Amino acid sequence: MIHSMKTHKNRCLLYNQGLMPYLEAHGWQRSLLTERIHNPSLDDVLILLEHPPIYTLGQGSNSDFLKFDIDKGLYDVHRVERGGEVTYHCPGQLVGYPILNLQRYRKDLHWYLRQLEEVIIRILAVYGLQGERIPAFTGVWLQGRKVAAIGIKVSRWITMHGFALNVCPDMTGFERIVPCGISDKPVGSLAEWIPGITCEEVRFYVAQSFAEVFGVELVESQPQGFFRSE
Repeated sequence: MIHSMKTHKNRCLLYNQGLMPYLEAHGWQRSLLTERIHNPSLDDVLILLEHPPIYTLGQGSNSDFLKFDIDKGLYDVHRVERGGEVTYHCPGQLVGYPILNLQRYRKDLHWYLRQLEEVIIRILAVYGLQGERIPAFTGVWLQGRKVAAIGIKVSRWITMHGFALNVCPDMTGFERIVPCGISDKPVGSLAEWIPGITCEEVRFYVAQSFAEVFGVELVESQPQGFFRSE
């Protein structure tokens, strides 16, 4: 008797949040990561949210890419443990933080970065837009403009940080930095191609693309414990 093979999908909890201060989200990610280091059988997580305006510097990134004096305290700036250079977050930019145990997928950071790019490329394809990769850089470009930045941290094969997709942000905040340390490639947002687009509608496609690319079953959930949604 021949048994058909049943493909098992990993569960991934989807936490759809609104606007959340960066440091609060960062603490939340770290607690989810720590729990999973201690108990690797816990479900994977995808957090989707937006941040109030903030600049973040990756580990070892160059503060010369800031076009303002960091010591004057005019803007909110934090150095964090992800890879990559300086980036800017603000409302209208949809941020995704996957907390994934890569031992369930592939223990390969380059593969993981390409998968995150693929998620974004598929979202753009929904709108008939051709997202592109640029060899030697991480992220996704649209007609030469960078619309998605990616920076990750992995501990014991468990991921944190993730991707930021410019949906409809106020782009002026990007003028105060050299985004991702790339001076000759401008940033862009989807609103330039699709007037009226919102993070709310894009969330659906992010979740759909993420589930397809990583082959997971997304389960919409409410956070427990450390973080309580208002």
